[in-house]
Amino acid sequence: MKISEPGYDRVCDERDIYERLLPLEDADILELGCGKAEKTFAIAERGKANRIVALEVDEIQHAKNLQRKTPSNVSFQLGGAQAIPVGDRSFDIVLMFKSLHHVPLALMDTAMAEIHRVLKPGGMAYISEPVFAGEFNEILRLFHDEQAVRAAAFAAVERAVAAGSFELASETFFDTPVHFENFEQFEEQILKVTHTQHRLAPELYQQVRQKFMHHMKTDGASFRTPIRVDLLRKV
Repeated sequence: MKISEPGYDRVCDERDIYERLLPLEDADILELGCGKAEKTFAIAERGKANRIVALEVDEIQHAKNLQRKTPSNVSFQLGGAQAIPVGDRSFDIVLMFKSLHHVPLALMDTAMAEIHRVLKPGGMAYISEPVFAGEFNEILRLFHDEQAVRAAAFAAVERAVAAGSFELASETFFDTPVHFENFEQFEEQILKVTHTQHRLAPELYQQVRQKFMHHMKTDGASFRTPIRVDLLRKV
C-alpha cells in the first residue's frame, strides 16, 4: 500500500471512480461522514442503490440534512464511524469520502473495526482520502495542517489490512478538479464549515487570502486535489 503515488495523469470527478469500482446496483450502502450529502444524493439519483444510510457527526450539518427533500431510499442518522448505530452485517458497501482523517486519532482503529462489523461478508469499504500535496493543500495548511491526521488515517487502513480484517482490492490515485468563483466562495465553503472551527487571526486571514488570490483568473481559481482511494473487501 502507498500513501501517495507521483506521476499519474488521471483527472476526473470522483463519481467516475466509485461507479467503476463499486457494485452499486441493489446495494445497501452506509456512508460515514456524509457532510452536506452531495455524494449521497448523487448516488441516490442514479437509482441503482437499494438504500443509503448517511451518517454525520456534526449536529449542525445533520440538522440541515434532515430539512432537505430526500429520496425514499435515503435516510440520515447522527453518529460517527467509531460508534456506528446499526446492526452487524447490515451493509454491502461502506463509503468514506475524505472523512476517516476526521475521526479522533485514538479511535481510528475502532472505526475500522466498526466498518468491518457492519459490512456483510465480502462487503466493500471504499475509503477516499486527500493526499497531502498540491497547490490547494498549500493554502489549506496555512490554517489547518492535516499532514499528521491524514498519515494516521492511512496507517489505520494499513493496520486493518495487515491484521487480516480486510483485503486490499485496489488502490487508485487521481486528481479531482476544484473551482471557486472568488475568495468569498472559498471562505463560505472552506473557512466557515461547521464540522471544524477555523478561527483565523486577521494577519493569518490576510495571508490565506493573498495566497488564494495568486490563483485567481478572470473565471475564478481552479485547483486539482490529489486523492487516494483504498478499496477494501471484508474477509
